[in-house]
Amino acid sequence: MSANLDGELRDGRHTMPVRVYYEDTDFTGIVYHANYLRFMERGRSNYLRLLGADQCSLFEAAAAEAPGFAFVVRSMAIEFRKPARMDDVLEVITAYEEVKGASIMLHQRVLRADELLIEAHVRVAFVCEGRARPIPKPLRVAMKAEQDRAGG
Repeated sequence: MSANLDGELRDGRHTMPVRVYYEDTDFTGIVYHANYLRFMERGRSNYLRLLGADQCSLFEAAAAEAPGFAFVVRSMAIEFRKPARMDDVLEVITAYEEVKGASIMLHQRVLRADELLIEAHVRVAFVCEGRARPIPKPLRVAMKAEQDRAGG
C-alpha cells in the first residue's frame, strides 16, 4: 500500500500524485502558494524512501557518523507558472541534478496532466552541529544507482 502513497521511481526520477483538497486552497479557490512547498517536501522525502534511504534508517546511520545532523533546505528558486484548484490531481516530480560535497541539488516540478504549474531548484544541505558535512555515502550511492538505471 505504501507504494501508492510514496509515488514511484521511473526513468531516474520520482513521481508522486497529490490531490488538492479544500484545506490546500485560499479564499479564491486556488492552491495557497506555501502549500506547494509542502507537496514538494513530501516528494523529496518519498524520493529518499524509495531509493532505499528511508529517513529512519538514514538517520540511524548518519547519527553514528555525525551525531546531531539534519537535512536543511539551503536555497530554493521557484517559479509559480499556473494555479492549481480544488480536486485537481497533481504530479510532483523530483530528480536530482547533482550531489556535491555537503549538498544535493534537486529539480522539482508540479504538473497537472502535462501542464507545468510549478518549477523549483532546491539545494538541500547536510549539516551537523551547525556545520556542513559530506552527504552520507549510502545516499550518494543510491542516487547514482537510480540515475544509472535510468540511463542518465
